[in-house]
Amino acid sequence: MSAEERLAERRERLITAAYTLYSDPGFPETTIEKLCAAARISNRAFYECFSGRNELLQAVHDRCVQETLLSVSKSIEQAPDTLLSRVEAGIAGYIGFVTEDRRRARIMHLEVRRAGDCLTRSRQQAVAAFSQIIEANVFDLPGAAKANQRLLALGMIGAIQELLIEWVLADDPPAVDHLISTAVHIFYRSFVT
Repeated sequence: MSAEERLAERRERLITAAYTLYSDPGFPETTIEKLCAAARISNRAFYECFSGRNELLQAVHDRCVQETLLSVSKSIEQAPDTLLSRVEAGIAGYIGFVTEDRRRARIMHLEVRRAGDCLTRSRQQAVAAFSQIIEANVFDLPGAAKANQRLLALGMIGAIQELLIEWVLADDPPAVDHLISTAVHIFYRSFVT
């Protein structure tokens, strides 16, 4: 293996370890030593890959967001060209993909907030990307609300985030299909003129 390949392989092992540890026990409780032990690398090797835990969390979060954006876009592209169909496909695509792996849901919706200000920019970029998907795929359809499109999109993103935080934290989490139907109801009622 070349030096670049070894570095890439270590980075990937750290991202894999962080994906698990940042979701349980959580970001604040996960030390660099725990990450290195799980990834089977030295502390020195860690700092060759990342400047610290925050940068590693950003890499994990960004990967989760990119994978989710691809899944949602694919779901919407395959949906019939009606307002309700696109709303249902987008929401089911998002919630379904995020909840396929509890770690993903926890990192994207809980740990990113627990990390504090270090991920504010990444979180804002993710919200902007999902807002653009909503604006591009919903507001151009007949019957869609025309006023305050950006605010409506942001409000809907916030509603879904809170539903997913409830799903992650609840002792008895609501069924995923109930999350989807609730979000569809909120979206549809908000977007229809």
